[in-house]
Amino acid sequence: MEQEHVYTPTGGTGLQFDINPSNAGWKYLSFAIVKLGPGESHQSLLDDQETAIVPLSGKGTVKAGDVSYTISRESVFTQMPEVVYAPPRVPLEITSDEGFEFSIGSAPAKGIYPVRLFTPDEMKTEQRGGGAAYRQISHVLAPPIPAERLILYEVYVPRGTWSGWAPHCHDGFDGSPYLEETYYFRMDPAEGFAMHRNWRTDEEFDETLVVNDGECAIVTKGYHSSVACPSSNMYFLNYLAGDLYDQDRTTPPCFHEDHLWIDEAWADNDRGAWQLPVVKP
Repeated sequence: MEQEHVYTPTGGTGLQFDINPSNAGWKYLSFAIVKLGPGESHQSLLDDQETAIVPLSGKGTVKAGDVSYTISRESVFTQMPEVVYAPPRVPLEITSDEGFEFSIGSAPAKGIYPVRLFTPDEMKTEQRGGGAAYRQISHVLAPPIPAERLILYEVYVPRGTWSGWAPHCHDGFDGSPYLEETYYFRMDPAEGFAMHRNWRTDEEFDETLVVNDGECAIVTKGYHSSVACPSSNMYFLNYLAGDLYDQDRTTPPCFHEDHLWIDEAWADNDRGAWQLPVVKP
């Protein structure tokens, strides 16, 4: 079933999908997944965009102007990534020796930061949530790591668990910052699926997306939240970009006020959560 805001990989090698302002209907963010076979390469040169490359599996060499980095990753489920950052006007060539899958995304920038390789020891990690909605978050290109507009997170969610609760938005509604966002999902085991909901409270916009392993959902607007099916753990990679610039990238989203009470309940031993059996004969 075709879903408007879900992108499915083409399979094989090469560009798996390409999300950009033209086909997403937004202003800032571009995001793609590329899978290279042995000896294959991918090139990019953007005059007015900063770029971030995240390895997903395999090994490749990223040449960024006069600098080269060899980056690798066994799996998104077993290792944190090294992330290559490049400012505008830097030619990029990514080459694979034995096979390499990676994400590449970009957003408008002036070029105030140099080419960099960010390593896991520079990335903040944290756990958020409680009850049946908790997750681990890695700030792979998010504060304190610098960039102009790009913000990147990797999120790990146990099977049967929600992520992003209370629901939040960052589309300019209710004083929130304006940020566009992609959710690239991987499931473990791969046969599982995620469900992702985007909705607004001030208009008739409400979509619930079924997302399989290797697919990408986009947040065009609204509050949003995701949940993993009971049989698979869930990983997703977020790329965000929007009005927030440089140090303002720390600005938080707006949370749905109807659900904020849950934080206090979690802090009080998940107060109010049922313990089974609820009723007896």
